Order: sequence, then structure tokens, then C-alpha cells
Amino acid sequence: MSAVPLPPLPPAPAPEEGYRPAGPSIADIVDREHRQLLALLDQLSGPDTTPQEGLTVLTAALSRHLSAEEQYLLPAVRAALPTAAERVDAEINADAALLSALKGLTDEALTDIAERVRRHVDGVGELVTELRAVATEEELVRLGNRLEIAEEAAPTRPHPGTPATPPWNRIVEPAVGVVDKVLDVVTRRPTYLADLPEQPRDK
Repeated sequence: MSAVPLPPLPPAPAPEEGYRPAGPSIADIVDREHRQLLALLDQLSGPDTTPQEGLTVLTAALSRHLSAEEQYLLPAVRAALPTAAERVDAEINADAALLSALKGLTDEALTDIAERVRRHVDGVGELVTELRAVATEEELVRLGNRLEIAEEAAPTRPHPGTPATPPWNRIVEPAVGVVDKVLDVVTRRPTYLADLPEQPRDK
């Protein structure tokens, strides 16, 4: 019996014994993205004025990251670790506050955003560690696959008023993401770390 309830997969032949789905685990993805976000914040918090494109990429990266976590990581933690339900709710509330703070992000707001992101990294990081202890590697990889798909379809702008829990966030977030991506193309808005002239160094 699966320790972590997973979304249904398309019909497929039964996997052979020892089969492992391809891709990184959700724990590895979230850990890597947390390091990248902290590195970007360190880069943007330097003594010089922050380029607008840096603030834009930070906004997009955080919007995608939080959306995907709320669609797959946090529900998996809630299901696998019932005693962590209150902490999951607290992270969802903190995500909404962070998204609200991201609206119209300026240099002056960076210190507040950085502190919120560090609290997010600490809180979610603890939940990921606990999830690792109860989930199988296959479950973590399957969740990682879903997280990556969700992130590609996620909004690139903060929408704190959209649903934050399944099933509605898995319906609404991709729809909102389509609108955001059309605006990104029209306005040539940078949304990925690779769009920056100087890449933040992952610690």
C-alpha cells in the first residue's frame, strides 16, 4: 500500500520488479529550488540598485514554486503526515502573505521578501525531511514528476486570491498561468534564472 496517496496515472503495463520511475525526487527538486531562490536573493540584496529584470525573475520564480508546492508537495505531506496538518496550513497562509508582498516588488521590499523566503525554506524544508522518512523513493520521484509539470504550467505572477488546495488549485492555477504566459510573451518579460545576465551561484 502506498504511504503517500498519489494522483492516478494513465493506464500502463505493470512495472517490473525493481522498476524506478525516471526523474529527480520531489525532495531533491524542492531543495534545489530553495537554494536557487536564496542565492538569487543574496545576489539581489547587494549594495547596488537591483535591476528590474532581477525583481521580475524573482517574482516569477517564487510564483511558480509556491503554486507547484501547494498543488503536490503540501497535499502529499498532509496525507502522509496527519500530525503535520497545522504546519501545512501555516505554510499555505504564509505563501498567501508572501504572494501579496510580491505584488509590485521594489528594492525597498526586498528585505521583507528575503525574510519571508527564508522562513518558507526552513518550514517547508522540515516538512520535506519528514516526508522523505515515510515515503518510498518511487513515490518521491512520481511526485517530483508532477511538481515539475505543475511548475511549467503555473502562474508567473502572484495571485494570492486563487485556491491554494486541491482540487481547485490544480484547475485554476494552470488557467491563470496561460494568461500570465501570454502577457510575458507580449511584454518580453523575463521569468527564468537563465534570462538574467548574471546567474546566481547555487550554494
